[in-house]
Amino acid sequence: MKRTGGELIVEALKANGVERVSCVPGESYLAVLDALKDSGIETLVCRQEGGAAMMADTWGRLTGKPGICMVTRGPGATNASAGLHVAKQDSIPMILFIGQIGRDMKEREAFQEVEYRRAFTEFAKWVGEIDDARRIPEFVTRAFAVATSGRPGPVVLTLPEDMLLDEVDAPEAKAYTPVEAHPGPSQIAALGAMLKTAKRPMVVLGGTRWSETSVAGIQAFAEKFKLPVGCSFRRQMLFDHLHPSYAGDVGIGINPALAKEVKEADLLILLGSRFSEMPSSSYTLMDIPYPAQTLVHVHPDPSELGRVYRADLAICAAPEEFVAALVSLDAPVAPVWAERTEAMHAAYLAWSTPPKAGPGAVQMGPIMEWIEANTPKDAIFTNGAGNYATWLHRFHRFQAFNTQAAPTSGSMGYGLPAAVAAKQLFPEREVICFAGDGCFMMHGQEFATAIRYNLPIITLVINNSMYGTIRMHQEREYPGRVSATDLTNPDFAALAKAYGGHGETVEKTEDFAPAFLRARASGKPAIIEIKLDPETITPSRTLTQIRNKA
Repeated sequence: MKRTGGELIVEALKANGVERVSCVPGESYLAVLDALKDSGIETLVCRQEGGAAMMADTWGRLTGKPGICMVTRGPGATNASAGLHVAKQDSIPMILFIGQIGRDMKEREAFQEVEYRRAFTEFAKWVGEIDDARRIPEFVTRAFAVATSGRPGPVVLTLPEDMLLDEVDAPEAKAYTPVEAHPGPSQIAALGAMLKTAKRPMVVLGGTRWSETSVAGIQAFAEKFKLPVGCSFRRQMLFDHLHPSYAGDVGIGINPALAKEVKEADLLILLGSRFSEMPSSSYTLMDIPYPAQTLVHVHPDPSELGRVYRADLAICAAPEEFVAALVSLDAPVAPVWAERTEAMHAAYLAWSTPPKAGPGAVQMGPIMEWIEANTPKDAIFTNGAGNYATWLHRFHRFQAFNTQAAPTSGSMGYGLPAAVAAKQLFPEREVICFAGDGCFMMHGQEFATAIRYNLPIITLVINNSMYGTIRMHQEREYPGRVSATDLTNPDFAALAKAYGGHGETVEKTEDFAPAFLRARASGKPAIIEIKLDPETITPSRTLTQIRNKA
């Protein structure tokens, strides 16, 4: 039976288990939109393509399966590139479908024409264009395989408008075959030998392709060996922070005591992490290319092994397979590093205890303590980029897998669309978005998407009326010379109400708890604006201190 290209795209998605797509509609892929209507695939209509792509990234991040996004050509596609960049740097499986100009119009600079292989190669693992509708099953199957194999990442497929209208005979689409890399027995034995002679070992977890099973497995391994474990930048959901082996997050603003331990480790096991600029403190925690530490690097993509650091033992394996193989190792009866592990966990608990006081009438420390005591263990926290995120990353103690969606790429605007996507995926769980005032306004329009689909997220807009991170750097480098960092903002609570949601304003610390409880009880998407004194630029330093280099 002949089917149109649009129908074949949707059939291929269904064959690969796709349940939802995010999109901003466009005339260039109307045939796909028509085929989606009766497909059973849920379609979330978003308000800007960057937000739609970030939602697809979040689905990929929280499920391990490619998130699917559809946008139109030209400005639609270039808007979506913000989400592509997040998925690329964060190793998230995602497929972006772009409606393209007709095949007979190429190379004329037709309306909204872009040559995506040239434009998006830096943003994706593979950029392909389907010129023949009969090849749709082939291209889509390959897209799923590429997006999920090795180091996961985004794939871009462009769909010429006229190709989608062609009626053709094509093979029935089949699901892609997942590819897994397993450690060899000799590699696990070599790791065991290294542990027997180590005095100051440490494990750092990161990357993607984790599951609840592998997270539980690495925690059991750490407990068995009494090993200290850190989590890479914005991968904190990979280990229970209250477990006695947890040593802290290895990322921006690392605890100086933890940084010292990483540098002085005699055996460092990087599991899943690339240990790029942020977790490595600008490549200072390990020497390049030959680390002072004995390095075991475990990563599912061979191209990442030896790319920056020369490992003493390089193991090409996904976390699931590597962790499963660890059960064969026998732990020492009394590890010589056990007391060090205890001390590192104690140092983490002290580092992650919020400050009681600071400038202004609103104190974020007590607010974080209240959040810790009054949100479920499985609550999902999302955020974008900015100094405000330090309050979440440093003082929230993650205890469960799949409770964090945050960009390691440092992309502003990510938190709100991520919260919308997380709530759509897990409607029974509480979803809390942290956003700065600058960050929120990047993709704040997706609050309308939360309203449309009745997704009661709670967004905390921490408002200090400036681009805080840039202002912090500005005051350090050009003290007292404020330029281009002040902001004028709307009334965020009124904005929430204008959209049809619930809005609250917090101007004193004691206002927060009742405001949060009212937001939760409303059953609506909610914004709680927290008016923070601009001096409170970080949990430990004020703007004045930074300006005066105190």
